[in-house]
Amino acid sequence: MIGATALRALVLTAAFFAALSPATCLGENSNRLPAKATKELPPELLSLLRQKKMPKYSPILVRVFKQEAELEVWKQDTTGLFKILKVYPICRWSGDLGPKLKEGDRQAPEGFYTITPELMNPNSDYHLAINVGFPNSFDKANNRDGSLLMIHGDCSSSGCYAMTDEQISEIYSLARDSLGGRPSFQLQAYPFRLTPANLAQHRNSPNLSFWKMLKVGNDHFETTHLEPKVDVCNRRYVFDA
Repeated sequence: MIGATALRALVLTAAFFAALSPATCLGENSNRLPAKATKELPPELLSLLRQKKMPKYSPILVRVFKQEAELEVWKQDTTGLFKILKVYPICRWSGDLGPKLKEGDRQAPEGFYTITPELMNPNSDYHLAINVGFPNSFDKANNRDGSLLMIHGDCSSSGCYAMTDEQISEIYSLARDSLGGRPSFQLQAYPFRLTPANLAQHRNSPNLSFWKMLKVGNDHFETTHLEPKVDVCNRRYVFDA
């Protein structure tokens, strides 16, 4: 039988080594994160953060526009408002304008999504990846299904928003830093910039009512520069209800 003193020593030793073990996060498994997932932001982007008075670990918000093929990263500055940090050209997206409806339709999603640390994939075959979280509660309420819809590298898309490896490296690092001690950030995915002119151009689309619904959340953000609170009621998006 192990004596009380020896048993206590074993317990303390186990606790000490447990404290030295890194906690898993950002979608990682028990293996150590690859270097590409822990890479620091490039010096020029760190300099831009300082110029714009954006703390390195402050929240971000991501907006995607299909028609313009642009991904915007907004970041909270010292005033507490979101300001534009950088615009990335989307290398490739698949499908047409309009939301994703079912598995295999090759459509990139549109809507409001919540990105949690578990949706960050440091071991992606496409360099690095961020799962957009499709289907969300709105998608499920409207019987839309699909899986593994990402923002990722490798410039190859099948229902995803594909970036270059260099771009996704920056975007992933910005997302990773913003999630330090924070549960999530918001992704807003749009068919195009929801201006009156663009909506008028697509007035005959069967998706017009859906896009007008998204415009409410879009306009809230563009007016206040604050993240809109998003809920789903009666199969519709509602904002700051």
